[in-house]
Amino acid sequence: MNINKLIETIETGGLDDKFTSLYPGADILEVRTRYLDAAGNFLGMFGPGREVMLLSVPGRSELSGNHTDHNCGCVIAASVDLDIIAVASPRPDRQIRLKSEGLPQNRVDIDKYTRPDPALYGNSDSLIAGVCAGFAQSGYAVGGFDAYTTSKIAKGAGLSSSAAFEVMVGCILNHMYNGGKVDSVSIAKVAQYAENEFFGKPCGLMDQIACAYGGIVAIDFADPKSPVIEKLNFDLTKRGYNLCIVDSGGSHAGLTDEYAAVAAEMRAVASHFGRACLREVDEKELMSAIPELRVACGDRAVLRALHFVGENRRVAEQKQALREGDLDCYFAGVRASGRSSFCYLQNVFSIKNAKEQGLSLALCLAEKYLTGKTAAWRVHGGGFAGSIQAYVKSGDVEGFRRLMDRVFGREACSVLHIRREGALRLC
Repeated sequence: MNINKLIETIETGGLDDKFTSLYPGADILEVRTRYLDAAGNFLGMFGPGREVMLLSVPGRSELSGNHTDHNCGCVIAASVDLDIIAVASPRPDRQIRLKSEGLPQNRVDIDKYTRPDPALYGNSDSLIAGVCAGFAQSGYAVGGFDAYTTSKIAKGAGLSSSAAFEVMVGCILNHMYNGGKVDSVSIAKVAQYAENEFFGKPCGLMDQIACAYGGIVAIDFADPKSPVIEKLNFDLTKRGYNLCIVDSGGSHAGLTDEYAAVAAEMRAVASHFGRACLREVDEKELMSAIPELRVACGDRAVLRALHFVGENRRVAEQKQALREGDLDCYFAGVRASGRSSFCYLQNVFSIKNAKEQGLSLALCLAEKYLTGKTAAWRVHGGGFAGSIQAYVKSGDVEGFRRLMDRVFGREACSVLHIRREGALRLC
């Protein structure tokens, strides 16, 4: 579609049905304005007459399974209605120019940047190059493009802004050069590869799958190369609840080694048994070996391993609860997960800066406000800084939001909807 035709289509409501599906309850005029701004900025930056496509990739919320995916565990995750959108157009050369709102333009030569460069770890150029390299290594076509993106996924809020960005690059390459035939899991694997190898940050595959796949999904990583994905049909809104994410602030800068230590310590415990990951270690084996493990791996590693086996069991229980619509059982699992993460996994604050404990404070305030209200709360995502997750009755949301915004700043509390669609091309 020509860029001018795209603008006309948005202005005249031609995409309103798709917008309503992606953003339930949103002001349709505000949604149109957001997309028109993106199209207009593309036009101003890359020029008229371009053939373009319009794409959207959601952020994700981890519902169960905190730090389990990297040791072949189980998780439940959901895509949410905060997303990154892109207006993109092919180029005749092998250059990628990508401008994200409010950030410097990325420029990547995909024929020159084909291998990881430690000097560029942590740079978004490395994510673009990594996705292109991953596509090429997987036998998919790659090529140049210009793109303008804008995102509602706040960085550091635990909604996987980096995973959504990686998946967006993969989504553009998929629809632009591969006829939309690359499946969601394959795109997710390439995105994970880009983050691990080119960006220099260890991560599991949950974030990328949830962003690419859409809806509520239970994922079993027993075989990481072929994860088992089950779609769960559950509507939280119809049960009178809202999913709230509270950004407690704090910086993720300098925390990569703390994230990496979680997976490494779990694998160290597994290695004691001659196994590659904790999923291969039976809970009874683990319990019987605690005295030796304390000496070999340290107490924190033992606690993190105990968190893993308990969390993996909770995922199975919560998955069944969602299948049966048993909200009380599901919420009990959420609260138990939060306690385990705080006490045993120990990812609620960084030992590098114990004075900064925004997550701890947010969890404390959530407990005080929500106890007795049939609700649930837990740390959200990787932890150490960032956000908590809370399930709040519709009638309690405004009070909860006011409390959190007063402590952590305006719009610290986001009220989200679960989005059915994953990464997609709108037109």
